[in-house]
Amino acid sequence: MNSKITAALFCALALAGASGAASAKGCIKGAAVGAVAGHYAGHHAVIGAVGGCVAGRHLANKKAADQAAAAHAAAPAAPAPAK
Repeated sequence: MNSKITAALFCALALAGASGAASAKGCIKGAAVGAVAGHYAGHHAVIGAVGGCVAGRHLANKKAADQAAAAHAAAPAAPAPAK
């Protein structure tokens, strides 16, 4: 019963901390993978889900930054102003 209360608390904190759909990018997939891994690593699915969410968001943000840098590098340079 105590683990159900803990899981509900983590879910409530996660929902309260979410500011919108854009901030959850990568979190859902990471949480699912982390929950499965945590379950098989000693019945710690909630802790695995939280860790997976954090890791998923980090990887999604890193991928977005890499794509932005590649798009910026591929953009043609602006011509110099004529004097």
